Amino acid sequence: MSQKLKPLRVTELLRKYGLRPKKGLGQNFLIDEAALQKIVLAAAIEPGDTVLEIGPGLGSLTRQLAICAREVIAVELDHKLIPPLKEVIASFDNVTVLQGDILEQDIKTLITTDQYAVVANIPYYITSAVIRHLLEAPVKPTGMVLTIQKEVAMRICATPPNMNLLALSVQVYGSPKISAKIPAGAFYPAPNVDSAVIHIDLFDKPTIPPPYTEIFFKLAKAGFSQKRKNLRNSLSGGLGRPKNQIVDLLATANIDPTRRAETLNLEEWEQLARQFANLE
Repeated sequence: MSQKLKPLRVTELLRKYGLRPKKGLGQNFLIDEAALQKIVLAAAIEPGDTVLEIGPGLGSLTRQLAICAREVIAVELDHKLIPPLKEVIASFDNVTVLQGDILEQDIKTLITTDQYAVVANIPYYITSAVIRHLLEAPVKPTGMVLTIQKEVAMRICATPPNMNLLALSVQVYGSPKISAKIPAGAFYPAPNVDSAVIHIDLFDKPTIPPPYTEIFFKLAKAGFSQKRKNLRNSLSGGLGRPKNQIVDLLATANIDPTRRAETLNLEEWEQLARQFANLE
C-alpha cells in the first residue's frame, strides 16, 4: 500500500457523535490494524476493482479498501453511523456511502460494472440471505469475504456427514474457506467469541439449477428442522406429507430414508429437489 493510515480512534469518534455500539446490530468495530490487513489480503483487491462493502460501521476497513480499489460502495444499515462514517472517509473521493438494508437494495442500481467483490461484516444469521440476494441479482459478485464468528465460519465450511443448513445454503452458491482468524480483542467492544475471515469463491451458477432452487431450500429446511430424526420423519413432518410418500420420494432419488439430513451432499439434495418437483 502506498498510503499509511493512522489508527482510527473509535472510542473518541463514538463519543463525539454521542453513540454507543448496538449489540442487537452486532456492532463490534474492528480496530486492530493487523486484523484489517488480513481482511484486505483475503479480499485480494486489485487497483481496478469495485468493492461493495456491507456493514462498514465507522469506516476502519473502508479506508483500507479505498486505498486498494478503484471504487468502494459502502452500505450501512444504521443511519446514526452515517455522519461519523462520512467524516472518516472524507479524504477519499472513490467511496460512496449509502444508508439502507442490503437485502432491500437493487444491486444493479448500486453496481455499474460487470465485476465486483463483496466485503461484509454482517450478523451470521443473514449470511446465506445476503449471498443468495447477491448471486441471484443481475450483476453477480466474483467473490465474498465475510468477517463472522469463528464457530459460524467453521459451520459454513462443514462437509458431510456434518453438514448443516447454513453450510448447505452457502455452498449452493460458492466454495468457502477460512482465510484468517481474528481474536476478540481486535474489536471494540470486544465480543465474547473470536472471529474468522471467510472467503467464498462464488460459482458462475448455483449448484442447484434455478428452477429447483426454491424447492431445494424448502426441502433442506424441512430436513434440518428435526436434526435428530431421519429423513423419512423430518421431511414428512417438515413438509406435511405422508411418510410413505416421502419414502417413495427418497427411493426415486436413491437415498436411504433412514439417513439424516447432515449426511447428504449437494448432488443428493439436487436429485431430491428434482424428484420432488415431479410430485408438485
